Amino acid sequence: MLTRRSFLLSSSAAALTGCQMMPPALQQMQQPMAQAPQTGPFMLGIDMLAARGFDLLRGKRVGLITNHTAYTSRGELTRVAMKRALGPGLVALYGPEHGIDGTVGAGKHIATRRDPVTGLIVHSLYGPTRKPTAQQLAGIDVLVFDVQDIGCRSYTYISTMVVAMEAAAEQGKFFVVLDRPNPMGGWRVEGPPVESRWKSFVSQIPIPYVHGMTVGELAMMTAAHGWISRAPKMTVVKMQGWTRNMTWANTGLRWHATSPNIPHVMSPFYYVATGILGGAAAVDIGIGTDNPFGYAGGSGVNAQSMAAACQGFGASGVSFSPYSRNGFGGVKLSIHPQAATDLTALDVRMLEVLNRLTNGRALARMSGDKLNLFHKVAGSDSLYQNLRRGVPASRIIAGWSGYTSSFRNSRQRHLMYA
Repeated sequence: MLTRRSFLLSSSAAALTGCQMMPPALQQMQQPMAQAPQTGPFMLGIDMLAARGFDLLRGKRVGLITNHTAYTSRGELTRVAMKRALGPGLVALYGPEHGIDGTVGAGKHIATRRDPVTGLIVHSLYGPTRKPTAQQLAGIDVLVFDVQDIGCRSYTYISTMVVAMEAAAEQGKFFVVLDRPNPMGGWRVEGPPVESRWKSFVSQIPIPYVHGMTVGELAMMTAAHGWISRAPKMTVVKMQGWTRNMTWANTGLRWHATSPNIPHVMSPFYYVATGILGGAAAVDIGIGTDNPFGYAGGSGVNAQSMAAACQGFGASGVSFSPYSRNGFGGVKLSIHPQAATDLTALDVRMLEVLNRLTNGRALARMSGDKLNLFHKVAGSDSLYQNLRRGVPASRIIAGWSGYTSSFRNSRQRHLMYA
């Protein structure tokens, strides 16, 4: 049985050391809710909170940032489990990009509406505002975040969490993160930094393109590093049984498509491998197929030439097969969940090849909003400028190594799982 004492004790020496290194005031503000060493099945943050009878939230007016990805490990929607446990104590819901049911396409604004499942109002956090307003938070005491992330900086669910933390602090609301696995595991750290000029909702905090952290760990790091103007009083309800070498398949949990183009358990890996490339002109990354982000092709590109170039990368754990369709040619990717290849680097290398095979059109034909979004996703305009100038992708990628190494060190004291 989980007692209050065992639940609050740290489950790893690394987590304890991290807390000791924080300033005392910050330690008081943000303590992860840990569990005793694993003695039972894998449990999500919502499971751990339910095991304690939702005592953190009893007697409080609760708002929940959530969507269709937030389930208990038994398959019940978090908002349903919370509504049953808290009754009228759950007073409002807040939905991120793609809506509370996850059916709205990328980048499309969402209206505030009533949730057909719970009957509660779902305040849109991807419409006129992306940061909860004072009016939206007026009727609550505690703001809870339970949304499944995919582990990539440009995916907006973590941006929603970060701006909601800031809003909670400004309005004096307690903030709770119910932690969930990083589906790509906890060791993969890849990609370039974010320059302050290019901070946006697809690069909200200064982390690598692939960060290798859970949402709970990111929340702690965000508050500790001052990445928001004010940090709320907050806690993270930890998982039981998750370790950093676990990808989603190792958890035994069912995968719920986090958005229309992330339908499969391996989709996050493909998203990283072609997400930056997908911002170029006249390219094909498989949107509309049964494996979105699983292709890398260009208009008029010779598929065999693209395949030969990619096979020459020596990308461990990734294979390439040529394809041609609808005037596009390129490669279809197959990625193993334990692939050792730097997938962000692969993304850039394939973009370099596609740009060469299209005689520079993949980059030269980008302009306006499309180019602006490309820079925001990449975190700077230097990737575009360097590729246009003919700087080899290998040199661009090597330029990130010092940054990713530094990030690994700086994140260490915020890691809650071994």
